[in-house]
Amino acid sequence: MKTAAPSDAAGLVKICLAAAVILLAGSRMSTSSADGAKRSFSLEAKSSQFWKLLSKDAKLTTVANGFGFTEGPVWDPAGFLYVSDETLNKIFRVRLDGTKEPIISLGDPDGNTFDSRHRLLDCASVLRAVIAVTPDGHYTVLADRFEGKRFNSPNDVVVGPDGAIYFTDPTLDLPAGEKQEIPFQGVYRLDTQGNVRLLTKELTQPNGLAFSPDGKLFYVDDSEQRNIRVYRFHRNGTISSGHIFGSEPGGKDDGVPDGMKLDQSGNIFVTGPRGIWVWDPHGRHLGTIIMPEQPANLAWGGNDGHTLYITATTSVYSLPMMTRGFVEGARAQK
Repeated sequence: MKTAAPSDAAGLVKICLAAAVILLAGSRMSTSSADGAKRSFSLEAKSSQFWKLLSKDAKLTTVANGFGFTEGPVWDPAGFLYVSDETLNKIFRVRLDGTKEPIISLGDPDGNTFDSRHRLLDCASVLRAVIAVTPDGHYTVLADRFEGKRFNSPNDVVVGPDGAIYFTDPTLDLPAGEKQEIPFQGVYRLDTQGNVRLLTKELTQPNGLAFSPDGKLFYVDDSEQRNIRVYRFHRNGTISSGHIFGSEPGGKDDGVPDGMKLDQSGNIFVTGPRGIWVWDPHGRHLGTIIMPEQPANLAWGGNDGHTLYITATTSVYSLPMMTRGFVEGARAQK
């Protein structure tokens, strides 16, 4: 999702490209932003626990660049990534040598994941739907309505411990000129029979979402409120006891909470102001991975699950980690 500061949701691309000047000691990589200023990769620890997750000498690598606005990375065990480009309106197959192959042209594709059958799921903003995409570029609409009304603009999607599909539906990418039919921005559950259930409508602009490795907690961030909420997840696919887990304040052009992933120890990695904020399971901010371009989403991958792949504006990056990632779909397949 092309995130923006709460007061300027319309200026999505400009905010992502107009990164503030951030020159940090110890930086290892930099790139030019739209206004000519430079923003650098660095690691800002707030706790010694941060260094148990990644090395102080970790190097950020550019996997591929030349995109419009990247989103929705998903690692395929065959050795490549699926990546959405919201500006070029395509989903790409991106290989580690930097080559990229478009597999489908689609208006404003957003977050992606694999379901329990290893189908690629995409939040298709222009279609206002959650769809399944085949490797040869065909798609099937899985859900585009709740109680007969069209979704706003499905944004991010994960598979739950029960094998059902969970997704957010803010108005952040509601197609221009189209009417909002559902009078709130919800978080939903889509079961294997195609039934859609509303989980909550208390967030103002729900965006990224993820489950804890033990399947007992459900996290959702709110790009407008700049915070992360956590809920108890129940075996019947409902949630309860929601409360604020953490907040990610920042400047107007610094970016807001968007995509999120967890590692196998339950630490949460959430895109936010200037990069990726790392939280422990108790809500302590351990540190921030400062990125050369504003990130929108991230995914675990690599042969051993120790690589973090990051979609950040015009590029896709990789970062080696000491911790191993947790992938929701992998659990659902067991």
